[in-house]
Amino acid sequence: MHTINLSNHEYRTDLVVEERLESLAAEDINKKCYEIDHIQVEEMNLTVEGSKKLNRKAGLYRTISFQDITDKDQYKKVEKVFIQVFKQFLADCNIKDSDSALIVGLGNEHSTPDALGPKAVDQILVTRHLFQLGDVEKGYRETCAFNPDVTGSTGIETGELIKGAINASKPGFLIVIDALKATNIERVTKTIQISNTGIIPGSGVGNNRDELSYETLGIPVLVIGVPTIVDLVTIVADTFQYIYKHFSYKIDHIDDAKLKLVPESRQNYSHYPDTLSQKEKNEILGVVGNLSLEEVKQLIKEVLIPINYNLMVTPKEIDFTIERLSLLLGNGINKSLHEHFNPTK
Repeated sequence: MHTINLSNHEYRTDLVVEERLESLAAEDINKKCYEIDHIQVEEMNLTVEGSKKLNRKAGLYRTISFQDITDKDQYKKVEKVFIQVFKQFLADCNIKDSDSALIVGLGNEHSTPDALGPKAVDQILVTRHLFQLGDVEKGYRETCAFNPDVTGSTGIETGELIKGAINASKPGFLIVIDALKATNIERVTKTIQISNTGIIPGSGVGNNRDELSYETLGIPVLVIGVPTIVDLVTIVADTFQYIYKHFSYKIDHIDDAKLKLVPESRQNYSHYPDTLSQKEKNEILGVVGNLSLEEVKQLIKEVLIPINYNLMVTPKEIDFTIERLSLLLGNGINKSLHEHFNPTK
């Protein structure tokens, strides 16, 4: 029988909520979950000891989870929650109202899943030149914005370009916007993560560049990201989990006469618990039914990676979703930084 080697298995996610948080002790992480207008918010303060166990930097993390922003009403709700959470995050990071900001959009504007950062920065209200010309109305902060593109296009390290912009503008803090990678299909384009721990551009697809953080830049670095891709390993492995949920739902509702009137395409079992016994899993999937989720992922990696088929996948409606997300983040940052900001859109 094939032996699964878990020693080489690594989860690669940019989202702290997808880490193995259950392995942490109470002193490793301070966590609080709540809802604002049915939008879920998770606050986490990862301690130094906790960071060692997760191999992730210690600091503050805020995660906003939602279902859809293509609907106008839902979009307004998510934007409102983002502004509320981000304003509080600025305060938690000791960012003062008088501190100037540099907003940077990481990514490639010509590749839609990677265009979130540049497109969001296009929405930013810049005021630094107005402050240099004279008095600016109260309620506005000094801000500047910059899209460094990708090293493959410029030939210059992203970190070096940002350091140059910092030297020129002398901001009090840096906001970085970037597209992230998830290891859960349900979180793609439906999660906003805010952190003060910095970021390594390109790490989501294994193309690591210089780290952008307080340690490397000398100013607070706040990172706002949304997952826009998952790899094929994740999709296939999640499919196995949905197979279990599907059969659990069917078996548990086999005598439900009303369910027979509902079309298969309308039966949403995505959040239904897996109630199958180990014997039932073996009957459905054979040998694979004996494997844990971690072992399933490792098996799929062993199958797909040698033939270069572990593709990065994004939703089919990504063009429209990126437009909405970039508008939400851009306007949300503007409203958080400028008290009197009143957009026309």
